[in-house]
Amino acid sequence: MEKKELLYEGKAKKLYTTTNEDELIAEFKDDLTAFNAEKKGSEQGKGALNCKISTELFALLEESGLKTHLVKTLDDNHQLVKKVDIILIEVVVRNTATGSLSKRLGIEDGKVLPFTLVEFYLKDDDLNDPIIIDDHCIILELVKDRAILDILRQKGLHVNRILKEFFEKRDLNLIDFKVEFGIDKNGEILLSDEISPDSCRFWDMQSGESLDKDRFRQNIGNVKVAYEEVLKRILGDAK
Repeated sequence: MEKKELLYEGKAKKLYTTTNEDELIAEFKDDLTAFNAEKKGSEQGKGALNCKISTELFALLEESGLKTHLVKTLDDNHQLVKKVDIILIEVVVRNTATGSLSKRLGIEDGKVLPFTLVEFYLKDDDLNDPIIIDDHCIILELVKDRAILDILRQKGLHVNRILKEFFEKRDLNLIDFKVEFGIDKNGEILLSDEISPDSCRFWDMQSGESLDKDRFRQNIGNVKVAYEEVLKRILGDAK
């Protein structure tokens, strides 16, 4: 399978058409962005790490019964994926308060939430991806009915249930994460985009050390080393 035309370029990936109109090639980039791309950087090898991490986690979720857009991984930086119409809603799932949640509501940073929180954000860089409620989703015609919003919540919680347990066995706390979904040609809702330290927060259960993109956001450094540690734990034996 070979790349044809560049269809879309985002902050972390490029999407190319292929000879099959129902499949695309996703190329994982080494670029790093934060604060809606106000801060930019690059880390050689980051794209390959995210590609491998996302491949492993999508496979785990497929095994749990959650369908994804991933067809297969082609090489270090490329995946073959099903073509989907992305739902312009970022589904953010939170287990522990930090980041924007703590800033917005004044919840103590690091406080474990009494239940898993699911939030929706509008996928729109020009508007800085604002938080939205169900009524906004209907007014903006992001989905055809409210039942789809319930499905997105359920799928987000499904991802959380599987990954939280998986990472706890590897001494990592899954603090929060962002996932995206798309609709394929058959009208099925598939987990899309990626799951990686770019889109998740992972804290070491012993030290509390951040092993995700917060290392770039907060100028901590050693981004690649942190991503390599996450991959090492994914591939290693559970406790």
